[in-house]
Amino acid sequence: MTSSPHSSTQEARQALGRRLRDVRKDAGLTARALAALAGWHESKVSKIEHGRQPPSDADVRAWTLHCDAADQAADLIAVARGIEGAYVEWRRMERSGLRHAQESVLPLWERTRRFRIYSPSLVPGPVQTGGYIRAVLTAIRDRRGLIDDLEGAVQVRLDKQERALHGLGDRRFAVLLEESTLRYRIGDIETMAGQLGHLLAVASLPSVSLGIIPENTDRSPLWPVEGFFLFDDDVVNVELISAHLTITQPHEVGMYAGVFAELADLAVYGAHTRSLITAAIAALG
Repeated sequence: MTSSPHSSTQEARQALGRRLRDVRKDAGLTARALAALAGWHESKVSKIEHGRQPPSDADVRAWTLHCDAADQAADLIAVARGIEGAYVEWRRMERSGLRHAQESVLPLWERTRRFRIYSPSLVPGPVQTGGYIRAVLTAIRDRRGLIDDLEGAVQVRLDKQERALHGLGDRRFAVLLEESTLRYRIGDIETMAGQLGHLLAVASLPSVSLGIIPENTDRSPLWPVEGFFLFDDDVVNVELISAHLTITQPHEVGMYAGVFAELADLAVYGAHTRSLITAAIAALG
């Protein structure tokens, strides 16, 4: 992919700025005139239109009021809120602990019917064992200095997984892993062996498609990218080192869907997938 998650957020701010500039121009107002009507410094209009300053709800209401476009205020405020809520630092998301962070995504999981998940390094949440979850969250807790609510967070994730994979509904999971994911040891050997064995089991579920991209695959068409979750055709979540990114703009969601399809074409399935997992278990000794 050509743009980073950080640049995607900035591009969204700039796109909103262009929309607001069009509203101003349609009203026949200069930036100076709008600033005067709203009681702002003239530079504020320029900063908002160029994506350098996010507009508040009040800013948008004043903007549309003075441009005789009050009917557009609600839509523009929703767009602005979506952009500013897209990039959430982990320290903000996890300030009440890991359990709260796990619970915060439950509504999205509950309403999603089609999950597409790509991971270049970790076995993803829906197909993790309790031991693997515990090892991952322990590392996060210790690295970020969070309060110790580990067992509660583990249980929330297990419950979420159980409802998604085995609960009522017509949910479907397409999971793509790089083969290296099978080789990165998370936890002790027993934990990792249990996780790999669990992959063999969940791959047999009718609701799960598990693909693995072998390490010796020619990656000229598409090399590994950041891991992501695609929820239906509506939302993409990307986990960064510093933050949790939520992408909702349709053209960006479409980019991730397209990349997922390309990655899926590189993957192997069925018996070939099982042989790769079995080989990784054997390599644990």
